[in-house]
Amino acid sequence: MDNILDSKCMAFAVRIVRFYKFLVHDKKETVISKQMLRSGTSIGANARERRNAQSKLDFVHKLSIALKEADETQYWLELLLNSDIIDDSAFTSLNEDLKEIIAMITSSIRTVKRAENNL
Repeated sequence: MDNILDSKCMAFAVRIVRFYKFLVHDKKETVISKQMLRSGTSIGANARERRNAQSKLDFVHKLSIALKEADETQYWLELLLNSDIIDDSAFTSLNEDLKEIIAMITSSIRTVKRAENNL
C-alpha cells in the first residue's frame, strides 16, 4: 500500500469483515451486519479508486463516495449500539478508527478543492 489512507482503509475493512462474522455467528444478526459489511468495505475500495482518477474533479468524486460510505457505516454502527446488539467498547473501538478515516478523507478533499481554487 502506498499511503496511510489506503493502509487504514484496508485495516478497517478487515476489522469489518471480522466484526460481521462475529455478529452473524455470535449475535445471530444478519440484516444490519450485512449492510455494514457492504458500506464498511466499500470505503477503502472507493478511496483506492482515486489512484486512477482522470482529473482532480474525479479524484474528489471518488473520495466523496468513500466519505458517504463511511457515514453510512457510522450509521449502522450507531444502530447496532442503540439496539443493544453491541456494547460501548465494540462501538468505540470501530468508531474511533472510522472517525480517523473520515478525517483523512475530508482533509484530502479539502486540500484538493483548496488547490483548485488557488489556480
